[in-house]
Amino acid sequence: MDIQYVGERLLPGQIGQFLIVLAFGASLLATIAYFFATKNEATGDRSWNKIGRISFLINFASVIGIGVVLFYIILNHYYEYMYVYSHSSKDLPVYYIVSAFWEGQEGSFWLWAFWQSVLGTFLIWKARNWENSVMTIISLSQAFLTSMIIGVEILGVKIGSSPFILLRDARDLKAMAPVVFANPENLANYLKFITNGRGLNPLLQNYWMVIHPPTLFLGFASMIVPFAYAFAGLWQRKYKEWIVPAMPWTLFAVMTLGLGIIMGSFWAYEALNFGGFWAWDPVENASLLPWLTLIGAVHVMIAFKNTGHAYFTALALVFISFVLVLYASFLTRSGVLGETSVHSFTDLGMFGHLILYNVVFLFLPIIFLVLRWKELPISPKDEETYSREFWMFIGALVVTLSCIQLIFSTSVPVFNAVFGTNYAPPLDPIQFYNKRQAPAAVLILLISGFAQFMKYKKTEPRRFYAGLLSSFIFSIVLTAIVAYVTGVYNNLMYILITFSSIFAILANGRILITAFEGKFKLAGSAVAHIGFALMLLGALIAAATSQPISINESNFIPVRDFEKVEKPGENIVLYKNEPKTMGKYTVTYVSDTTILPNTYFKLNFKVLDEEGNVKENFDLNPNIQSNESMGLIASPDTKHYLFRDIYTHITSAPETKESGHEPHEGHSDDENYMAPRVVKVKSGDTLHVSGGILKVKQINPNPVIKDLKIGANDLAVGLPLEIDQNSKIYTAEPIFLVKGNNTFNFDKKLEELSMKFKFTRIFPETGEYELMVYEKPQQAKDWVVFKAIEFPYINFYWVGTILMVIGFIISIFRRNKEVKYKS
Repeated sequence: MDIQYVGERLLPGQIGQFLIVLAFGASLLATIAYFFATKNEATGDRSWNKIGRISFLINFASVIGIGVVLFYIILNHYYEYMYVYSHSSKDLPVYYIVSAFWEGQEGSFWLWAFWQSVLGTFLIWKARNWENSVMTIISLSQAFLTSMIIGVEILGVKIGSSPFILLRDARDLKAMAPVVFANPENLANYLKFITNGRGLNPLLQNYWMVIHPPTLFLGFASMIVPFAYAFAGLWQRKYKEWIVPAMPWTLFAVMTLGLGIIMGSFWAYEALNFGGFWAWDPVENASLLPWLTLIGAVHVMIAFKNTGHAYFTALALVFISFVLVLYASFLTRSGVLGETSVHSFTDLGMFGHLILYNVVFLFLPIIFLVLRWKELPISPKDEETYSREFWMFIGALVVTLSCIQLIFSTSVPVFNAVFGTNYAPPLDPIQFYNKRQAPAAVLILLISGFAQFMKYKKTEPRRFYAGLLSSFIFSIVLTAIVAYVTGVYNNLMYILITFSSIFAILANGRILITAFEGKFKLAGSAVAHIGFALMLLGALIAAATSQPISINESNFIPVRDFEKVEKPGENIVLYKNEPKTMGKYTVTYVSDTTILPNTYFKLNFKVLDEEGNVKENFDLNPNIQSNESMGLIASPDTKHYLFRDIYTHITSAPETKESGHEPHEGHSDDENYMAPRVVKVKSGDTLHVSGGILKVKQINPNPVIKDLKIGANDLAVGLPLEIDQNSKIYTAEPIFLVKGNNTFNFDKKLEELSMKFKFTRIFPETGEYELMVYEKPQQAKDWVVFKAIEFPYINFYWVGTILMVIGFIISIFRRNKEVKYKS
């Protein structure tokens, strides 16, 4: 029997789904039209080109429309849509609702498709005689991306996952909540019981997550452009000509993706509590892979442009870079990473779809390389060892080898899935990857330094060594000073990285000086290399010399939750308004404030001189949030200095703080109790409470509420509870009532146990219930356990990032001028 569902707003979803289909169809038509436009270029017929342009612009407009509709239903909390219910809630401020927009796979695919359509539209305007062939590839990629969100089933095969699928179509409502939806009237009016969404992952509730994903996905989208130019060069036999127009786009892709990756590390540093900015997580590695190979491609493309050497290597690295973007997407979206990464998405049934996307863009260039192999440019002669292009090639080779190690280590879950093996990921990924990537970093930095002393084609050895010697000597001296000041002298690899970073900075600084003397076109690469070296130097010093300053010499946490704290010797317990000495700091737990769903702790830090006068005084406000599935989520707060940071996060707090709830304002009975403990329970669950052992009984669908008549369209459910205190049984039954469009809670007190219970929410999708357990306060001090870490010279890392981006921007302008000159 068809059910007439009440209150659903279907029109926005229907419009959005229509726009998805239109975007997919338009991008597919653009692919076909631009293909025939390329085939017919010699005839001068522009009809296919016009169809291709119109089709892609329709795709662009449709993608924008999809985004507008999706944001509209998220902003208005239309929980009849699965995507809105899964990623948003009424508790989120608007700027976090923006983050919820791309938290899910469908939203992130839209973001990728949006940027790719922006870039394609720009290329229609700027690509000139490359438009047809380049736009064929970009339109094909756009067809794949829009198909990822089309969400249709053809001959039993699911294609994509739509953000506009309805909750009742994605989930079996009856199976989710048999008691609630056994009544057909309740099922037809299911939206009355879906009063809020699941909300945004607590780890993503940070301002960096508003700007990091758009930047990262712009980087991913821009990687298709050099791929398209390289493929167009093969396709149209313009073997050398593609390098010049592709160069500024390649630099743009490297800059944007690199910036997105660094933004992610800043988010990790600001929002996560592992105490750092890079954890070698599989998803972090996946985004790093194409960036490394495209950096290698940039340098080989420059070498080929100047000397004619290493053509195939330039092509291969450009092609591999975009394929690695697709491979990274497969790793993070197919579910193959499982629990090995906190960043990966769950599998939405697009495993084969993602593989097809990878296979098509892997074999397209391979097929054309085979077909055109005998026609490819041949290097005029062997490269000179004393030439810049030779060492640029060697540098690209080192980057590629580094990338291969990352690929194999990150792909362990893929090997296990394909070959049935059971290889375990590294227990300590930071140490594992640092040990293997450090030698590559040393070689890359050294090559980026001494290659600056060489010229293209051939360098006089005597002149090379004369220029090299002074930088080499200064680098040794500065390395000794830095090692002594920072304390990294006890590790040979740290010393080598420090030396190679300083050497790269000095060598490229020499080039920068000549740029200021009139050769400004050399400034971009020099600034980018200096930024990269400074970034690695800052990362090394900060990681190698960071140390906890919250030292607990007793190695014991004297609170009931001490077992939750890792490394208790690096954590300090603070009691409210009781100062404690921590190194040179006097730290006081001043207060805590709950702004749902977070609780913010005010920790005051003072530095006193010998006479007891205050030299420095500042507050830090780390916060916590209790999450049903993730436990205690702690977000740090950091005091930034010029040459160091004090990084602080909460490692444990009383459960009443972790719950993120406060007693209600005003004079109510709740004020007589501590902030409630909020738990999700099912029938048969047991909990430890101060009054004894609490057991949840079977739900009561027909409770009796004194002096209140329950109407035929109302829903009243009781949650029977039993508390066993030393074999004495106490019973309570809080009631949850839905009457009209309002919900009510009828609490139940047990005065003998100084407790009260509220039944506040039903979770239809899991058959769970939200129970609030109130307990009257005991005479005890408020406390909190926290950890503080000092990161020396961390700002070198961030300054290096800024310089690297500036260098890329300068280089992009330079290469863009070359394109205009060639045109």
